[in-house]
Amino acid sequence: MWTHALGFTALPHFGGFLGWLITRKEVPTWYETLKKPSWRPPNKMFPVAWTTLYTSMGYASYLVWRDLGGFSSKAVVPLGLYGAQLALNWAWTPIFFGAHNLKLALLDILGLYGLVVGTIYSWYPINKTATALMLPYLAWLTLASYLNYCIWRDNPEKDKKKE
Repeated sequence: MWTHALGFTALPHFGGFLGWLITRKEVPTWYETLKKPSWRPPNKMFPVAWTTLYTSMGYASYLVWRDLGGFSSKAVVPLGLYGAQLALNWAWTPIFFGAHNLKLALLDILGLYGLVVGTIYSWYPINKTATALMLPYLAWLTLASYLNYCIWRDNPEKDKKKE
């Protein structure tokens, strides 16, 4: 049913919108003061990338849900991994941009990376299209993880808000 597809596709955007509420204030102030590598993507690319990635991962989760017959016992692991990675995805923005905790954000994104790999692995036997829809997300997380690492490494004095 198209309403299920729409709901699953829209769900990841919820956390993205909440993250945007935090980043829109922090990017022009705190984030601009950080030392960043020259190869980092321009700020304008992030909302475009995340809109695309949230849409593809949301639709992919719908395909897995549909192929497993809904929230059945067979769906616990594949959709549980997906839900866990989505939670860590949504947590990263408040940690990095809200709390300015660069180290904890790095730990979060590394855990997120592992959960995404696990999600992809668990989805492969269920739906190859869903698996393929997650690959750009994994590629982006590879770049984002290294960017987070570089920012953490190069900004030890900016790690965490001053109390």
